[in-house]
Amino acid sequence: MENILWPHIQRLKTSVPLIHNITNYVVMNNTANALLAAGASPIMAHAQSEIEDMVNICQALVVNIGTLDEYWSTSMINAAKKANELSKPWVLDPVGAGATSYRNEIIAKLLELKPTIIRANASEIMALAKATNIATKGVDSTAESDEAIEAATSLQKEFGAVICISGETDIIIGKDQKLSLKNGNALMAKVTGMGCSASALTAAFAAILENKFEATVAAMALIGVCGEIAAKSSSGPGSLQLTLLDKLYNITEEEFRSHLKIGE
Repeated sequence: MENILWPHIQRLKTSVPLIHNITNYVVMNNTANALLAAGASPIMAHAQSEIEDMVNICQALVVNIGTLDEYWSTSMINAAKKANELSKPWVLDPVGAGATSYRNEIIAKLLELKPTIIRANASEIMALAKATNIATKGVDSTAESDEAIEAATSLQKEFGAVICISGETDIIIGKDQKLSLKNGNALMAKVTGMGCSASALTAAFAAILENKFEATVAAMALIGVCGEIAAKSSSGPGSLQLTLLDKLYNITEEEFRSHLKIGE
């Protein structure tokens, strides 16, 4: 796996896929800039009258339910249906899963549409799979990644999606496949929308790679390594945001390979 990730990262920069994001207000700027820095092109659009046209012209879709409301939920569902109709990959980021009954209701409808990839923290994954009644803590996880492996495996089998449990250790689970990444830095948790950017990057790689497990690993490895490197020269979360964008843009093969921490 190590040997194929860097070529995937280079391919993203030359392919420049167009990624449709229905995401939350808090992270739109961060997400769009992360996509641009890594080599993709973002569209942020949720108007119901243009949803189907947007899905049609883009190569992948991100559905992020962070700032959910009734209007946006309809847009999300319609976009996912259109993506399925056109056989285009879509990523579900179920922010705050388990926090409210309304949020769970919308998530259930989105899960029925079988997302290509689900990326979430451990407690969100566990809430999705109804593996436990653990409480969510906003958009932060109250559980460790390895606690959600059983729940993630159940989700993968039920919906056929690649499941990414993000955390101090990122765990990616596909059909008969499991891999862990131990990159990143604790400072990344102090920047809002870091996980949302990871979901957007996952969609970007899914747009250009047939193997969606590899796409998920490539995205999580890229943002994890870049975050780890960026944190070394950052004095706090504010400078980390800027330094991370720079590193997504200018990371070298030597930097990536020397920092990558990958396991089974």
